[in-house]
Parts: sequence; C-alpha cells; structure tokens
Amino acid sequence: MAKKTGRSLQLTPEQLVEANRALSQFGTKSDLAAALGMSRTTINKFFKGEPVQVKNFHAICKKLKFDWQPEAEKPAKEETGSVDLDALVQEMRDRIRPFIQERCGTMRVLDMAQPIGLGEIYTHVNILEKITARRGLKLDELAAQMSSDEFDRFSLGEIREEQIPGLEAVERHSKLMILGKPGAGKTTFLKHLAMQCIGGEFQGDRIPLFVTLKEFAETHGQPDLLTYLESLVVPFGKFQNSASGNAPKSLPTLLSEGQALILLDGLDEVREADASRVLHQVKHFSERHPHNALVMTCRIAARDYTFESFTEVEVADFNDRQIAEVSESWFRCRQDEVKAERLLTALKENPPIRDLASSPLLLTLLCLVFEDSGEFPANRAELYENGVDVLLKKWDVKRNIERDQVYKKLSLRRKEDLLSQIAYRTFEAGQYFFKKKELERQIQDFIEHLPGASTDEQTLELDSEAVLKSIEAQHGLFVERARGIYSFSHLTFHEYFAAREIKEKARFTALAAHITEKRWREVVLLTIGMMPHADKILRGLKQAIDGLLAKDEQIQAFLVWLCEKSKSTSAPYKTASIRAFYYILDRALVRDPIRALVRDLVHDLARDLDRALARDLDRALVYNRDRALVYNRDRALARDLDLDFTLARARDRDLNLNFVRASDRDRDLTRDLDLDLDLACALVRASQAEDLDNARWGMLMTRLDKLREQLPQTDQTLENIRRWWHENWEVWVNQLRSVMVEYRDAGYDWQFSNAQKAQLEKYYEANKLLVDCLNSDCYVSRGVREEIEDTLLLPIAEIERRKAQKAQS
Repeated sequence: MAKKTGRSLQLTPEQLVEANRALSQFGTKSDLAAALGMSRTTINKFFKGEPVQVKNFHAICKKLKFDWQPEAEKPAKEETGSVDLDALVQEMRDRIRPFIQERCGTMRVLDMAQPIGLGEIYTHVNILEKITARRGLKLDELAAQMSSDEFDRFSLGEIREEQIPGLEAVERHSKLMILGKPGAGKTTFLKHLAMQCIGGEFQGDRIPLFVTLKEFAETHGQPDLLTYLESLVVPFGKFQNSASGNAPKSLPTLLSEGQALILLDGLDEVREADASRVLHQVKHFSERHPHNALVMTCRIAARDYTFESFTEVEVADFNDRQIAEVSESWFRCRQDEVKAERLLTALKENPPIRDLASSPLLLTLLCLVFEDSGEFPANRAELYENGVDVLLKKWDVKRNIERDQVYKKLSLRRKEDLLSQIAYRTFEAGQYFFKKKELERQIQDFIEHLPGASTDEQTLELDSEAVLKSIEAQHGLFVERARGIYSFSHLTFHEYFAAREIKEKARFTALAAHITEKRWREVVLLTIGMMPHADKILRGLKQAIDGLLAKDEQIQAFLVWLCEKSKSTSAPYKTASIRAFYYILDRALVRDPIRALVRDLVHDLARDLDRALARDLDRALVYNRDRALVYNRDRALARDLDLDFTLARARDRDLNLNFVRASDRDRDLTRDLDLDLDLACALVRASQAEDLDNARWGMLMTRLDKLREQLPQTDQTLENIRRWWHENWEVWVNQLRSVMVEYRDAGYDWQFSNAQKAQLEKYYEANKLLVDCLNSDCYVSRGVREEIEDTLLLPIAEIERRKAQKAQS
C-alpha cells in the first residue's frame, strides 16, 4: 500500500513499476500534466516516489486507471452524512458554477463599451518567486543590471529574475500571497484560476470560492469569513433539493478535507477602518482550515503586515509574447486582426510606448486608444497624460474604490507637481534609482511649503513616509526595486514628469544644455509637445545647436563648403535637405562605408526635411537595396546628387577590405567588378550633367574612363586581383578623389580629428532631434518653422548674414 506522510501519499518502489507501466499506455508525463491541469513538478514527484498531496495522488492514479490500493486494504467508502465526499464536492461545484461564471467569466476595465469574455483575451501570467533575493540588492548592484549601452531604452520592470507560470506557482504553494503593481493583472489572474477550476482544467476536484475582500468587509452584519463563504455556495440562504440534507453545514466538512480553492481578491482595497478585522478573519480562517489552497492578492506595499504561512510572489510585467497575445486577442474579438498587427508594429517603433505596454492595465489603455484611430497620438505627451490619469484617479474610481487620504493637503494635482519635481531633479542628476530616505527627503521638501503644512520636523517625516506609501501602493508610479531603493515604475513616466516640470517651471535653458545627450531625447520631444506655443523654446534649441561648432574654424570651413555645394547643385529639393545629404555623404566617408550610408539615408535628416527626397529614396531602395542610387536612373536621386553618390561609392571601395564577398565567383561580384559597375554608372550620370559645359564634360568622361581602364580585368585570377589592390589601391583612390574635387567639388579629405568627428556626430544628431520636434504634433508658427529649416547645417557667418538681411528687409 502507498505510504502516507501527513496530508501526502507516495508510491512504494513496487508500485512505481506498475505506475510507469500505466503511464506508457497513457502517453508522456507532459500529456498527463496537461490532461490533469497539474504542473510537471507534481507529476515528476509522483513518478520519483516522492510525497504528493492526497488529492493530486488520487487524481493521477484515477487518470492512469492505476489501482494503487489492493482490494483487501481499501477502507469502507468514506461518507459524510448520507452522501460520499466526491458526490458532495460535485454538488457544491454545480451550485457555485453560476456564481463563478457570472463574477469571473468576463472583464471590463476603463472605457470599454461592454464586457469581454475572460477566455477571449486572457494570456498566461508569469510569477516572480525570488522577491526577497531581489530586495536584498544594493543600489550599485541594481544599477548594474541596466543595459550597458546607456540609453538604448532599458526596462526597469524587467530586472533579470527567474519567472514561472502563475498556475505552477499556485500548484507549488498551498498558501500564496500574490503581490503586484496597480493594473498588473492580479484580479484577472484570480478570475482565471476560478474559471479553470470550475471548468475542471485546474484542480478540478476542488470547489473554487471567489471573494472580493472589499465586499466581504462591507457586508451588512460583518459575518465571519466562513459564514460569508456559505452565502456564496447557498444564494439567498437556501439550499433546496440537496441530497446531503443540509449542504451549508457540509461546507465546513469539505473545508476540513481540503476540498476548496479559496481566492481572496484585493486586500489593499479594504478600507482602513475594516483592515484589522479582515486581517484577523483571513489569518484565523487559514489556520483553522490549513489543508485548502488559498490565494490572496494585494498591491505591493499596500499594507505593513505579513502572513507567516503564506509564500509571497509577485506578478511579472508582460513580455513581448504576452503583449502580442493580448493585442491579437483584443482585436480578434473586434474582428479586426489587421489592426493588431499595426499596433504591434507601432509598439516596436515607439520604445517609450512599448515600455508602458508591459503593464496589463496600460496595455488595455493603448488598445482602446488604437482601436479608435488605428494609430497612437502624434503628441505622445497626451497619451502619457492619459496613462497617468488612469493610475492616479480612474482605476480606483471605475471600481468604486475609496482610498484613505494619507495627507489632506496633497490633492491629485499636487501629487503630479510632486512627481514632476522629483523626476526632474533625479533625471538631471542621472539617477534612475534612489534611496528611500532621499525620496522621503524630497517629498518633505515639497509638502512643507504647502498651505497649512506642519512645521514640526517629526510630523513632516511621518507625512512624507505616508505620501510615498500612498503613491507606491495606490497609484503604482513609484516601485521599490530592492529593499529601500525606489524608481519610477516606468522610465517613460520618469521622462514624462521631468518634461512636465520643465514646461511648468520654464526650465528651457537646462533643456538646451542637454540637447546633445541621447538620454534627454524623449524629454525634449515631450516638452515640445506639451507647449501651447513652441516658437521660443525651438529658437533657443536652434541657437544652442549652432553654438556647438561655432569656435571650430576647420568645421566652420566644412559647413561653408556644404552651403556652397548645396547652392551649386541642380536638384529639385530643399537646399537644407541637400546640405543634409552631403553632410551624411561626407560623414560616411570619414566614418563608415557607403554601404551603411544607404541604410542611414532612409531614416536620416535629408529624408525628414523633404518629402520629395524621401519618396525618391524610398523608390530607389525598394528597387535595388544594394546599389539603390546606381542602377535606377528614373527612380534615384536628382542627377547631381546621384553622380556624386556613385563616385563616392567607387571611392569607398578602399574601406572594404573584403576583396571577394564569397568564394563562389558565379554568384558574388568581386571588388573590381563592383568598381567597374560604379564607374560605368558614373559615366552615365556625367553624360546627363547638363550644367557642365562640353569641354568640362569631355574632360570628366576622359578622366573616369582612364580610371576605369586601370582596374584589373575580371578574367584575372583572384591572386592577381588581390596583388593589384595591395600595390595600387591608394594611388587609384587618390586619383579618384582628385577627379571628384576638380569636377564635382566633392570628396575632400578634411582630416578631422577624432574629437572633431565626435562633435560633428553630436551636432548632426541634435539637428535631427530639432527636425523631429518640428515634425511632431507641436504648435510652431510658420515663420519660425521656415527660419529653422532654412538655416539648418549652415556656418555661423551665413546664419548671421541671413539674420541681418532679414532685419533690413
């Protein structure tokens, strides 16, 4: 007979042989786990002969049709009154099913027009088990978990931790406290547990009992938890047609046998006046009925207490797979799956918005927004403002939750002001994690200046601690990442509130000071989007950008050449976009191969400035990505730009030390054949250059022909080709550069230092950010827009000349 250990059973070595034989007829362990809705851990323990809970042991044997108990050793059929235990469980499940389906079968949040079936949109949640290990981290250890490539966006919510499926966590721990940020999906997970249980897909031998703790606390007469549970099983206090005779009295029997899955939702939503009584009821009930599974949810940091018998876990943020599953399900319900694909593409293209999508609540908000317009607002500040509004106010109001006001002088608006001040100070200092004491000090510094604030230092300290707890527990905008170490729940909110502070306090000088820093990019864009009139701040940013290179004479000479080259080029595009094109071209020649330039052009400044140029670049790149601007005369750039680009490609071959792209010469062109094609196309471009007089055109054609003739023939051996390049490439490239300088006024060797190259890169990226601001949903007058566009990438002398000319006119 199987060995009994407490509330568990385990197979003997002899029984293991028979159990494995039964499994071979059934299928695999994975099949068995799926059929029973159990974790692989439980199944593996069973087949290792380790102790397994009695109910799980019985369920596995029943599914395998494995008779683990000899007939002589089987006890008489267990009975409760006149009904056996299994029959009573099934009767209770039938009774509770309508209640569970009504309370847990649907969800409706925010501004959803109607409820949606839970099964239609639910995605499996993941659980973080090692909370204590994370909270033992120190500040420097936590910061080290950020991406080393500083400010490619990092997710504060995805600090590397082991995650397990939520159902597996419930299977592992009979007493579970599930913590999570507001809107993390705690209630939805509990509803899913109830639906899976009543449907027989998870712990189907138990009775699911779903309790909203706020409703329990406010029930008339303040019943104890057992009485309240009986009212769920027996609606209206009656239990008719029951084979057991008196089913309400049978619930304690079933609880004593561990036949219930009790789901207690929203401990943080209980009013302060009811908290002590509810805590006592839960603790007393769990101690009196220890063999049942009990799962409770609460917001992180909502209460200062622990249940010794409960294991604390935390709901993990959504990963990319879960975001995709929810989005696809959302729009499938609306029969618009194409929009789901567009949403996921939009999230991929907007990392700050993707940051918010890791929260189930905010992902729902994003789906609602996208459902209406098929896109996210051009002004992201408005979208983030909606997200903040949801967390600060709407989420509780929609569910009729009244929070205790921890500090009467701190209204919702004042909380936003407080968050903005903290965000700006910490962001400017480069702090994304901050110690609790420092955070409380900043809160104290804010609230002590409010009307009627206490002047007592100790009272202010207590108030600041209460305010921090309120913002963390009620709104989820601060999160304790490790013990005593906090951050904003999303980097996006940190940036949003920093931008709000800049806008509210007119800190525009500070914004200009950070214009070249990559991490400030989103803050700049958000600030511009918040401004009712952006003329003044955009002019200030433009002046700061122009000043970056003002004192470098060599770079100013380069910008003078850029200006003159754009004037002399006959192309049907804005002169600023032509300057940008040649800036990129020259930047690539001193930094990267032209092949990288082809990719950059699609998203770079020249494209952003001129739709016609963007259209031509798109067409060229679609038709031939490898030689986009070489083969397609009808779809490439205007002839001057195209000719210069073609010559630049030929010159760029010396930067590619891969003489042969692959060993298969039948499929891949060798280096000299690439050059031959480039120069052939350059000759075609030269023949179309109507602005050149006949004599100069003839000389250009002759010089290019001679350069082409110098190249090794393609029928030579690879060894001879390599030898030619080793001996001749430097002289050949210098000759080509001379041709470009003489006939095209391009290809100069500026010999910038590494420091100058870095400054040119910062200057260019800052100008691109300025253009992104102009192209955002900001309000800027037409005159200021034209003024900024017309003076982009110009030398200081030319900018001053144009200003003086404008003043005279």
